Amino acid sequence: MRQRRHESYELSSGCAVEACLEVIGGKWKGVILHHLMTRGMLRFNQIQRLKPNLSPRILTAQLRELEHDGVIVRKVYPVVPPKVEYSLSKAGESLKPLIEAMQDWGDEYLLRTNVPISPRAKASAQRNEQGINRQSQNDEKTRPVTKAGAKGSKTIHNGESDVKLV
Repeated sequence: MRQRRHESYELSSGCAVEACLEVIGGKWKGVILHHLMTRGMLRFNQIQRLKPNLSPRILTAQLRELEHDGVIVRKVYPVVPPKVEYSLSKAGESLKPLIEAMQDWGDEYLLRTNVPISPRAKASAQRNEQGINRQSQNDEKTRPVTKAGAKGSKTIHNGESDVKLV
C-alpha cells in the first residue's frame, strides 16, 4: 500500500486539504468517484468501459487505494467467474458536495478557456442548460427574479454561445 506523506497532520495549516487530496487526488480517482456517485454501484468492467484509456492495472490500484482509505466499498461474490461490485461508502457519500463542486468548476473552466469540447459533451451541456432554463422558468413562478449579474448568477462566454449559470 502507499504511504502517507506525513506522519501527522496539523488541522490549521492546510494539511487537512493535503490529506483530502491524498485520498481523492490522482489522475483517475475523481473520475471513478464521480461515476460511482452518478451511476451507483458499478462492476470493474463497467468502470473500465466508461474510461477505455484507463489500464486495468491502474484502475485496480486506484480502486484499492480508495477502498483502503474507506471511500468505496468492494463487495466480492463467491461465484465463478468472479463478481466484484464497487460502491461509495458513507465516507464516499460525504464527498458528493465536493465532487459536484469540482464538476461545476471544471465545466465553468472548460467553457471559459475555450478548450475544445467533444460533440457528445456539448450536447450534454446543452441538455443540462435546457434543464436549467426549464427549472428557471418554473422557479420564476415561485420566487422573485434576480437581475442579470446579481450575486448567484453568472454568464460564461465560450466563443460560440453564452451559458448562464444560476
